[in-house]
Amino acid sequence: MRLHDIAVVGASGLVGRKILEVIQERKFETGKIVAIASDASEGKEVNVKGKSYRLQKFSEHVFKNLEFAFFSAGASISREWAPKAAADGCIVIDNSSAFRMEENVPLIVPEVNRQDMFKNKGIISNPNCSTIQLVVALKPLDAAFKIKRVVVSTYQSVSGAGNKGITALESELKNIESKTASPFPHRIAHNAIPHIDVFFDDSYTREELKMINETRKIMGKKDLAITATCVRIPTLTGHGESVNIEFDKKVTPEEVREVLGAAKGVTVLDDPANNVYPMPADSAEKDDVFVGRVRTDSSVKNGINLWIVADNVRKGAATNAVQIAEEYVKGK
Repeated sequence: MRLHDIAVVGASGLVGRKILEVIQERKFETGKIVAIASDASEGKEVNVKGKSYRLQKFSEHVFKNLEFAFFSAGASISREWAPKAAADGCIVIDNSSAFRMEENVPLIVPEVNRQDMFKNKGIISNPNCSTIQLVVALKPLDAAFKIKRVVVSTYQSVSGAGNKGITALESELKNIESKTASPFPHRIAHNAIPHIDVFFDDSYTREELKMINETRKIMGKKDLAITATCVRIPTLTGHGESVNIEFDKKVTPEEVREVLGAAKGVTVLDDPANNVYPMPADSAEKDDVFVGRVRTDSSVKNGINLWIVADNVRKGAATNAVQIAEEYVKGK
């Protein structure tokens, strides 16, 4: 079996560490692993599931002779170093927003648009975590029934803001007046903040526009009618999404469950009479997208409501990135 030499950029961060963990769990056959972090971290080690990785800083041609480079260190780092890694022959799988909407960079969720990854010019983008779980559920439904319009409201955990988000919530839960530096514009403990990333002139946030534009690109439906409201809530892991879908024709909840039950990467949990439905806590450390609360929306023609949950750090970032590498190795 051929071994794959790789780099993980941002290896000391929340997603970088999770990539190293997922690589082990999924037995992605690696040879050399170059763990890259900030200059201040050079020489330190990160331990992931019993394996130690010595951190090194960026250097000229650090990516030379490597097959894959997983980037998870923010858009500015990706914009500076991902093109250099691609020029050195790496296939870059980038978790940041740096290249997602560039026309010549494929934006990939393997269950949805695997074939597009082979159109890359050295860089493949990993979508936003909220987008990934949404399109995994939308794609099979669109193929079966054709989607007309989507309205999505998110309930996003603090881990979506990285280690700083987790630290802020934990500090505030211990002391509601905590002065710990927070990535959130307001207190997150015992609260819900309808504001993720910056606002634009139209009063949508960047997070909401990411979901809208990325969903259209991944699904190959540039004119898809979709709107989003993104909310941060005080949970540690797992994003929830309340999704309202209008189809071109009448669709029953039973038909939706049947299609999603057969879809790759989807688990249907939908027995409300027995309190069975997906919850963020139950999605932790799992790679599937979970769907429940399937019901008819009688306020519109051909409407269906769904509740979608997934682990935002795993499927929403690390696992999706590793899946891209796995599928790339398999070839077209």
